[in-house]
Amino acid sequence: MTATSPTRTTREIRKDLPADFSASIAVFLIALPLSLGIALATGAPLQAGLVAAAVGGIVAGWLGGAPLQVSGPAAGLTVVTAELIQHYGWRTTCAVTVLAGVCQLGLAALRTARSALMVSPAIVHGLLAGIGVTIALAQLHIVLGGNPQSSAVANVLGLPAQLADLHPAALGVSALTLAVLLAWPWLPGRAGRVLRKAPAALAAVAAATAVAALSGLALPRVDLPSWRSHALPELPEGPVLGILAAVLTIALVGSVQSLLSAVATDKLIASERRTGNRPPRTDLNRELWGQGAANIVSGALGGLPVSGVAVRSVANVKSGAVSRRSTMLHGLWVVLAAGLLVPILDLIPLAALAALVMAVGVQMVSITHLRSVTRHREIVVYGTTIVAVVLGGVLEGVAIGIAVAVALALHRLARTRITVGRQDDGTHRVRARGQLTFLAVPRLSRVLNQIPHDGHVVIELDGSFMDHAAYETLQDWQESHLAHGGTLEVTGRGGSSARLPGTTSADEPDGFGGSGEAEGATEAGAPGAGVPHSGNHHADRSRRGAHQCCRPWTPWQNHCDHRPAGTRTPTAAAMAAAAAQTSADGAPPAPRRRGAGQLASGISAFQRDTAPHVRDELARLAREGQRPSQLFLTCADSRLVTSMITASGPGDLFTVRNVGNLVPLPGAESTDDSVAAAIEYAVDVLKVDSITVCGHSGCGAMQALLSSAPGLPMTPLRRWLRHGLPSLERMASRHHAWARISGRLPADAVEQLCLTNVVQQLEHLRAHESVARRLAEGTLELHGMYFHVGEAQAYLLSEGEDFFDCRVFDTVGQHA
Repeated sequence: MTATSPTRTTREIRKDLPADFSASIAVFLIALPLSLGIALATGAPLQAGLVAAAVGGIVAGWLGGAPLQVSGPAAGLTVVTAELIQHYGWRTTCAVTVLAGVCQLGLAALRTARSALMVSPAIVHGLLAGIGVTIALAQLHIVLGGNPQSSAVANVLGLPAQLADLHPAALGVSALTLAVLLAWPWLPGRAGRVLRKAPAALAAVAAATAVAALSGLALPRVDLPSWRSHALPELPEGPVLGILAAVLTIALVGSVQSLLSAVATDKLIASERRTGNRPPRTDLNRELWGQGAANIVSGALGGLPVSGVAVRSVANVKSGAVSRRSTMLHGLWVVLAAGLLVPILDLIPLAALAALVMAVGVQMVSITHLRSVTRHREIVVYGTTIVAVVLGGVLEGVAIGIAVAVALALHRLARTRITVGRQDDGTHRVRARGQLTFLAVPRLSRVLNQIPHDGHVVIELDGSFMDHAAYETLQDWQESHLAHGGTLEVTGRGGSSARLPGTTSADEPDGFGGSGEAEGATEAGAPGAGVPHSGNHHADRSRRGAHQCCRPWTPWQNHCDHRPAGTRTPTAAAMAAAAAQTSADGAPPAPRRRGAGQLASGISAFQRDTAPHVRDELARLAREGQRPSQLFLTCADSRLVTSMITASGPGDLFTVRNVGNLVPLPGAESTDDSVAAAIEYAVDVLKVDSITVCGHSGCGAMQALLSSAPGLPMTPLRRWLRHGLPSLERMASRHHAWARISGRLPADAVEQLCLTNVVQQLEHLRAHESVARRLAEGTLELHGMYFHVGEAQAYLLSEGEDFFDCRVFDTVGQHA
């Protein structure tokens, strides 16, 4: 559907209207009892719940950025609102709601919606669970026939007295409500399938109301006074800091809950509907804007704070809603019910509403969330946040949860285990597990001082970070150990060779690896060519076994010299030193060879140094033919050396390189058949097991796409880059997930496009007939990869989307 086709738009609206109409009825039937129950739980006038439901449906549904999200009074704001009413009164609470809406508009204008989601999920889930526990404890008193106390602790302490003074009628109605609520989804048979079309919440409240009315039970019931006496907001009265804290609490808690609900709704839509049948993806900043406007209107009309509600949003999607009209219609039905159904609503027992809200509170303590935080070792943060919210309140609970999360992160950063052991051959092995920071220096020094000065030592660094203090400690000890005649080897995880920064590897020629002081902090156990330089590095080399003979990422000149010292040619460093000396003596330095001379020099070095080591393997491949396991499609950029970043050798990869690592769509204008031919040959003839599309940072093709202007004359390069336009469109579209690197957002638009381009080219691959067939057979895998040149770090595209609806490129560690 396009905006330039009004006839088709009208046809689509008429086609979708029945689905939106039926979905709005289903959502209304759920929202009506829940809105009254939440108003009862906060201590607000019951009409306030209906006002918030109507405004949330109409205003947030119209202005918000999540088309199928349903907004209204939410259980997540119940505790905060109840505390405000107790401290400042209802009319001041309405004014606070208006100010919270203004605050949300400011956050939307600053485009901070995604930043609001950057809170630990353990804190968010702990906050909601703590609120659920508080709600359940308060409503339990009403279920038992009493009145709730002012705090969760008071409600717990008051339970024995309440149990001693039970009200059988209230308890019976509440028990009936809960029984119907739990049993309704499991009704058997054909009749059960028909009855289950009605929401369980409505069925439970309706059954309890009918029983109470027919049996004539004397119970407190809903009492909706005349709308003429409805309370409207007044200017806030009270301490300024207290009012400000209340405004920020409602704004932040409501915003986070709304945005999380919007993200969850998008995920539900993606899992249940085909691509062509989905509404636009959520615009989180627009959704925040809609929530702010709804809170301003709701507060001004004497309603509860408004937030996105996951339960109603799920019902909206499950009922087949296709546009925001279903949400707006549900708000209209609430308005009609508030004006026309007052006599029926007045029959509802308060105990039935209390039981319904208590069940909602219990469901907020999610077993799924508990398993998730346990799996990620965040159970301490989760549990602490729950306890703090229950005992202290929402704002205090969130602050304590953040403090515990930060403390836990610092503990994990500082926790380092350093051990030393003696092997049978007399070698001492030192293992450092974790990050080497200044906090670990005392333990590191104590362990290193236990080692004899003349022994051979293997230091295994199993961590990703080493600060300057730890580096200085290791460096000083190394110099002392070598000076006393000892030998030393440094390895990374799993025994992979490594070296301390500023040292030279034993299997490199002197001066080859570069030297210098460490720059403050460095990567511990970073891959290197060997061990730290020592006076006896030939002995170290023999202990470690054979050298690495084929290193195609090394410089062309003297790139792999394994000959004895007496016969080897001068190293690059030696040549540079000699050139400097000659220059100092007044003679001009030798001109650097370029072009054919440099190429010939590189070929000569290969034939002399590398060919003898790979000749047997290449002869085998010549006899047996190539059998690569993977098609590797990457950019032609000279900084990407595929054999280096994949640790592959001859015969491993079938490599296709072009400008921008692009895969033209079959049948596209200006299609380049060379890429399609390579894909067909790799998939159908070579029978590769997987295809990888690899992008990289600083891609010139992506920069050209971003900076291209219309109307320029077509050149071969511009014609080729037209195959990258779908990646530009994908990055600008709200119908597709973002792509990002794990742990951070893209550095700039170029990096965002480089990441998005990998995802888009994988989609293009699926359009090729041979690829689609092998994927359907389950005999082919597609992978996305991103190489950050400046960091020398590879990232692999993970499956699915993350908590924030992004396609994530995860770091590839040494254990992968």
